[in-house]
Amino acid sequence: MRPLLDAQTLIRAAAQPESLPKKAMRLIGDLENELFFSPASLWEAAIKNGPSKPNFNFDARILRRGLLDNGYQELTISSPHAVGVSDLPNIHKDPFDRLLLAQAKAEGILLLTSDNILSEYPVPIEFIKRRPRNC
Repeated sequence: MRPLLDAQTLIRAAAQPESLPKKAMRLIGDLENELFFSPASLWEAAIKNGPSKPNFNFDARILRRGLLDNGYQELTISSPHAVGVSDLPNIHKDPFDRLLLAQAKAEGILLLTSDNILSEYPVPIEFIKRRPRNC
């Protein structure tokens, strides 16, 4: 399997893997799977990391280095990915998520996300529920 992890899932996998559901942990931990991340997720993390979001203190550079060091593949953004956004129904307004959807669709890979709105798209998606806080 070749999952592309969205920004929230990447950050949770890196900082708090115990917060991920067991299914997501199995997908990420399976050495047979080729894990991908998108520069769009790093861009989103870089934008959110700042004084306007005091609860979000995550350095995108460190995240990228950690992902590469742990065997994740960077799925570069290509022109077909960028223009593929226009083929998606206008269900979700988040440009980062829309780009991830277009990447997953163009590459024929699975998008791993906890954003249930994305499950409405005709793209291979694995929706991972958020774990309750007491688990």
